[in-house]
Amino acid sequence: MDYKRVVKSKFIERPNRFIAYCNIDGCIEKVHVKNTGRCKELLTPNCTVYLEESDNPNRKTKYSLIAVEKGQRLINMDSQIPNKVVYEALMSKKLILPGLDEEIKFIKPEKTYGNSRFDIYVETENKKVFIEIKGVTLEENNIVMFPDAKTERGVKHINELIEAKKEGYICYIIFVVQMSDVTYFTPNKKMHKELGEALINAKNKDVNVLAYDCYIKPDSIKLKDKVKVIL
Repeated sequence: MDYKRVVKSKFIERPNRFIAYCNIDGCIEKVHVKNTGRCKELLTPNCTVYLEESDNPNRKTKYSLIAVEKGQRLINMDSQIPNKVVYEALMSKKLILPGLDEEIKFIKPEKTYGNSRFDIYVETENKKVFIEIKGVTLEENNIVMFPDAKTERGVKHINELIEAKKEGYICYIIFVVQMSDVTYFTPNKKMHKELGEALINAKNKDVNVLAYDCYIKPDSIKLKDKVKVIL
């Protein structure tokens, strides 16, 4: 996944979930933040961030904040990207999911099941598949975690995947780690204990719980390697 026009800037402040102020070569610019999570450990005063310039003249903001430098690590924090990255990898066959060795005959972003809408639906000759995707930007000492805030919606999605598995679907929850070279992924039980418990229950019910890191550049992101998952 490539971005069209990306500029480097310095983060100033984030007055709300959707808006931040950044310094681009001495000019203060109001920008859209493409991640409604807290991201407090990422967006610190004067950190280096990367902005995508929009070509839409009707937008209220000219730029969107898509990536941030945390020490020596570059982290993509565009919450719309993980779904696109997995979809792209499936289409190019760079991602072969465990248990899904048949050729994909049909793939569709977003499909409703029960009270949830899963991110990707896949059909092969003999299998029907639901994939739920979560982006991961929280990192401490090379360990990555999800979520950075409580997510009842996330728990609901996991429980719906368990129900879909009972109905004969092959089910995956994929955590897309929006950085590279991490040690392992684990649920952030201190933040949301119930989500961690739901993931353990899902794994015990044969829902595939996977994580992959990414190749990150300021203007691109691509799926990289499978990451160890510790529940």
